[in-house]
Amino acid sequence: MTKSAVKLHDQPDRVAKRDAFLKRAGWGSAARRLLAGDASFRRYDRLTLGDRTAVLMDAPPPHEDVRPFLAVRGILAGLGLSAPALYAADEAQGFLLLEDLGDDTYTRLLARGTDEPMLYRLAVDVLIELTRKIGPQALQSLPPLDDARALDEVSRLTEWWWPAAMGAPASEKLLDEYRDAWRKVLPRGRRAPESIGLFDYHVDNLLWLPKRKGIAACGLLDFQDAVRVPVGFDLMSLLQDARRDLKPGLEPELYERFLSGLPGLDRAAFADAFAVFGAERHSRIIGTFVRLWKRDAKPAYLVHLPRVWRQLETALASPAMMPLKDWFDRHVPREKRGAISQ
Repeated sequence: MTKSAVKLHDQPDRVAKRDAFLKRAGWGSAARRLLAGDASFRRYDRLTLGDRTAVLMDAPPPHEDVRPFLAVRGILAGLGLSAPALYAADEAQGFLLLEDLGDDTYTRLLARGTDEPMLYRLAVDVLIELTRKIGPQALQSLPPLDDARALDEVSRLTEWWWPAAMGAPASEKLLDEYRDAWRKVLPRGRRAPESIGLFDYHVDNLLWLPKRKGIAACGLLDFQDAVRVPVGFDLMSLLQDARRDLKPGLEPELYERFLSGLPGLDRAAFADAFAVFGAERHSRIIGTFVRLWKRDAKPAYLVHLPRVWRQLETALASPAMMPLKDWFDRHVPREKRGAISQ
């Protein structure tokens, strides 16, 4: 959470609105403590009232809009998935009172040595069910990750990483060639059918709920940025995590598990989509991590750059990526594809 966001949440007018919302919801006397903040203006507090707990999402407009969260939450809950239940909402003021799914995120569980393959298989089974069951109306209600958005996102690499790593801004000719290469490969990634992409489907946003049965044992967080995107986007986000490596051999096993659960998929088209939108995501993340360092004074993310570059190079090795691979081979020396000097 940014310093400006902290100040905003603590302003007297915002505090008064929050307290009024909680009073209306019957939680006015609850004890409250900060649960989490993120890079946006959203803040999460855990409320305790007797033996009950809940989570307050404080998402002040116009900086935030809770309606996408509510819409996607409704889709997920309607499919029997474990998105937090909604107890109360004030959409105009940006307050939501949500079910508390606990603290057992995959990140914490993996750090404690919980069975990694079990957790990941469960997360993949959620994606299979979500892909199979989401209806056309729900899918069409989501914003598309279209070519214009994809080009904007991958431009973070040339806007932020390039001058930091190469010592000078990229030329207009080089930028034009980069965008043109992307325009050539993006259609290859769209041969697979569209599905929902929760966008941030990784271990920080998944919880284990062992008292629930089947796929409901996987709790889901942070899905307000969901998009309509070629199938497999979330699988790629899960298996090629920017912050951690999977146990050797686990990624191909889970990739095959997903495809086996969706036997009607064209495997060649899926492989292209996996590579193209993997490269799209990795390029965006490389630029974002450098932006966090340069703009927001958060250099801690730079430690992950070597991993994300490895992931990008894996994606570039796909035949679908030849125009973009050629651009990188001509313009980005191998020794630059990794750690960056601060």
